[in-house]
Amino acid sequence: MSSRSASGRGAGAKKTAGKRTTAKKAAGKRAAKGKAARKKRVTARKSLAPRKEKRGLEATEISLDLASGDVASLVAQVGKAGGAAIGAYREPFSGKPIVLAALPLASVQPTPFQRDLSPTHTKRLAAKIEETGSFLDPLIVVRGLDGRLWTPNGRHRLAAAKVLGLRQITALVTADEEIAFRILALNTEKAHNLKDRSLEVIRMARELAVRRKRAKESDFSAQFEAPELVTLGIVYEENGRFAGGAYSPFLKKVDRFSDRTLPASLRQREGWAARLLEIDHRVRELIGQLQDRGFKSPYLRNYVVARINPVRFHRAKKGETEPPMSMPAALTRMAASAKGFDPDSVRPGDLALVAALSSGD
Repeated sequence: MSSRSASGRGAGAKKTAGKRTTAKKAAGKRAAKGKAARKKRVTARKSLAPRKEKRGLEATEISLDLASGDVASLVAQVGKAGGAAIGAYREPFSGKPIVLAALPLASVQPTPFQRDLSPTHTKRLAAKIEETGSFLDPLIVVRGLDGRLWTPNGRHRLAAAKVLGLRQITALVTADEEIAFRILALNTEKAHNLKDRSLEVIRMARELAVRRKRAKESDFSAQFEAPELVTLGIVYEENGRFAGGAYSPFLKKVDRFSDRTLPASLRQREGWAARLLEIDHRVRELIGQLQDRGFKSPYLRNYVVARINPVRFHRAKKGETEPPMSMPAALTRMAASAKGFDPDSVRPGDLALVAALSSGD
C-alpha cells in the first residue's frame, strides 16, 4: 500500500468528519431557532389576553332614535343627499352618534388623498359581491371639506357598486369629520395573505362538511375560490410556518375541485397534505445541506421546490382545465425527485436565475 493512498484515505476521513460536525452544528442552530420561535408565539398569545376592566357602553346606552337631537343634523344631511336614514346608534367605544343610511352612489366620493384605484381589484371585488349576492360591508361616510359626502376607506367598494349598477349603497355616517384623516390609523388589518386565505377556506370547508354532508366539494368552488387553498389550509393547520408560496405554483397546476362529497374530499386532501409535509421535511434537509455548502440565498426553498416540481415546464393551453397529471401521481413524482436531489449539483448561477425571476414577479 502506498503512503499516498493511505494519506488520501486519512484526508477523506477528516473531510467526512468535518462535514458531520458542520451538519450537527447547523441542526443545533435550527433547533435553537425553532425553540425561540415557539417561545415568541406563546408570548404573543399571552399578550392578547383581554383587559380586566371593561370599557364602552352598555347595550341599553347604544340604541338611538332617529328623532333624537344627537343625530338630527346627520339625518338631515342624508335626506339632502337623496338618501334615507335607516337607523341610529352610539358607537360602542366612544359613544359618538352614528347613522346607518342608504345613499345614492353619486352622492358619495372617495377622499381626494386616498391611494389610486386598482381596476383589477375593483373588478374582482364586484365579481365576488355578485357571486355571494350580497353587499354587506357599509362604507364609512363623513362630510367633506367641499360640503359633499366623503368615504375615507371605501373607494374600491364604491367603484365595485358602480360596476354592478347599484342604485344605493349602505353607509355609516358620522359627524366626526376628522376621522377622514385618521382612518389610516384605524385600517390596521392586513390584506389576506396565502396562509390567511387558506385557513379561512379550510375552516369554511369543515363547517360546510358538517352542515351539508352530501354536497360535492365542487359545489363550493365560488366560496373556496381555488382548490389548492383547501389543501394548503390543511397543511397550515398542521404547520403554521409552512412556506406555502413555494408550493403554490405546483399545486395550481395539479389540484382541482372534486366531485366527491365534501367530507370524502377532505379526507383525501388530508392524505395529500400529509405527503406535502413529508416532502417539505426533505426540502428543509436539502436547504440545510445547501447552506452548509455556503449558499445563503433567500430563494433556496423556491429553487429546491422548483427543481423537484414534476410539472414545472407544463404550460396549459387556452381553455384547458384538466391537470397534466393527477394529484397523487404528482406527489409521488415530487417525493421521488426530492429523495434523489443532489445538493452537489447546485451552482451559484442557478440561484441567481431564480432570484431574477422572483424579483420580476
